[in-house]
Amino acid sequence: MSTYGQFCPVAKAMELLDERWTLLVVRELLRGSAHFNDLRRGVPKMSPALLSKRLKSLTRAGVIERSEVDGRTSYSLTPCGQELAGVVDALGAWGVRWIGELGEQDLDPHLLMWDMRRTIPIADWPRSRTTIAFVLDGVVPKSSRWWLTVSDGQADVCDFDPGYELAGTVRTDLRTLVEIWRGDVGWARAVLDGSVALSGSADVRRAIPKWLGQSTAATIPRPA
Repeated sequence: MSTYGQFCPVAKAMELLDERWTLLVVRELLRGSAHFNDLRRGVPKMSPALLSKRLKSLTRAGVIERSEVDGRTSYSLTPCGQELAGVVDALGAWGVRWIGELGEQDLDPHLLMWDMRRTIPIADWPRSRTTIAFVLDGVVPKSSRWWLTVSDGQADVCDFDPGYELAGTVRTDLRTLVEIWRGDVGWARAVLDGSVALSGSADVRRAIPKWLGQSTAATIPRPA
């Protein structure tokens, strides 16, 4: 680990936290990921080797702890790591307010669908198993179709057809869906201007925006 050679507490903290991907790994742990594969889904462009390295360095620093139950390894934040929640939230709010421009390289359907899967308001969905399909225009074929299913109070997302009956379909381009999820654009506006097409019964088309909602970032006030 490189050092800044300063006694300043900010400098000392950043010696650990400003290594590439480190705070994003902490973000995933704060959002409930506990296993290696779940963490990978939250940082899909991070190599498994680097993720393993960061988990080891965070464990040595006392930010996370590693445990095994029935042969399966899990990771959790220590009280030290939990204190980073405010830091991560503040950085996220600052990023929404002041770093709004998104490049094409920032538009990742895997991260988007994983974030939607763990954040959607499940209580608003029907009690019976319900599946929504997504068709993303302008995305490479292997990443252009997704299925989100809610059943028994749990959400699951996959990039292959699970074979369940579809309640409805969301068709749009990846940028538009990312902007809706972030709160840059509202569902009503996107549907009205045709950038999002919803299919299904009339009740389902009306319900989809409520079922999917938006990320917590959508509630962050933007500068005038």
